[in-house]
Amino acid sequence: MSKERARRRAEREAAAAKAAAERAERDARLARRRERRERLTAWVPRPVRYRRAGGVLAHKRRVQNRLTLGVFLAVQIAGWFLLATWPARLALLALSLFLVPVFVTLAFDRRR
Repeated sequence: MSKERARRRAEREAAAAKAAAERAERDARLARRRERRERLTAWVPRPVRYRRAGGVLAHKRRVQNRLTLGVFLAVQIAGWFLLATWPARLALLALSLFLVPVFVTLAFDRRR
């Protein structure tokens, strides 16, 4: 019984050693690949990622800005379909650009 147990243990140890060798080879290959990629891309500037503010006020501001943009675009699209001439469409665009601050002040007055 003892010889059988020793043989099975030797098989397990051999399998574990083989798996460890394969894992070490794979890790070495990945490290070489990572090092090669780092050397090739080291001269390329990395993009700066800005993390947006996550507070309640920042979320409220984002919602208000999206709503303002949505209303502005809805007015422009409606004007595009309802007005036939280019001067009228351009006048609507100019009028909308002047009235957006008024809309923001009336709809989202932050002093309240």
